[in-house]
Amino acid sequence: MSVPKLVIFDCDGVLVDTENLANRRLAEWLSGAGFATTFEYCRKHVSGRSMASVQKEIEAATEIRLGADFVDRWNAGLPDLFAHGVEAIPYVRDFIEKVRDAGIAYCVASSARVSKMHITLGQTGLLPLFEQAMFSSTMVGRGKPFPDLFLHAAKTMGFAPADCIVIEDSVAGTEAGIAAGMRVFSYHADPYSDPHGLEEAGGILFDDMRALAGLVPIG
Repeated sequence: MSVPKLVIFDCDGVLVDTENLANRRLAEWLSGAGFATTFEYCRKHVSGRSMASVQKEIEAATEIRLGADFVDRWNAGLPDLFAHGVEAIPYVRDFIEKVRDAGIAYCVASSARVSKMHITLGQTGLLPLFEQAMFSSTMVGRGKPFPDLFLHAAKTMGFAPADCIVIEDSVAGTEAGIAAGMRVFSYHADPYSDPHGLEEAGGILFDDMRALAGLVPIG
């Protein structure tokens, strides 16, 4: 396996531990709006996707209307949601620093808005490592599982897809990376992760960030 020229990190679930907090609140919001659901459903089927795509899917399949301001209301509530308790994924900083010290370019590409990443990466102390290279699904026409975001990040950073790898934790994100023509390493340490789905999507599985340096040749 060749040394990558660009490492693209997903944010939630890969850099920061936010998925449980976010999906518990989302289940409450959607159920309150008439779309009866559970934390477990959201954790499995919504993780890794943008709120705009979630809203679009629900409104296309049901008569429920979440409101034109749904996404804005969701994002407005994030500072409060993440005000306490957001932590970095264990040992991910060590891997980021190994990538940096090897002279390999890296960035973050997330379904979340840049403003949310500033909150969560800021709380965990990872923001200084990424603030010059942050990409959001709001920058492209289609979010994950489509490849648009990863292709946009690679093009902006100046690299061909074949020279990039993606670090993901969701099925949608893994599908997006594979569709972009990139190698994808799929993290599944969370008890709500879907290792079978990640593997079917084409991801190379790992469950400990300390093992990633042994899977990815970084010099």
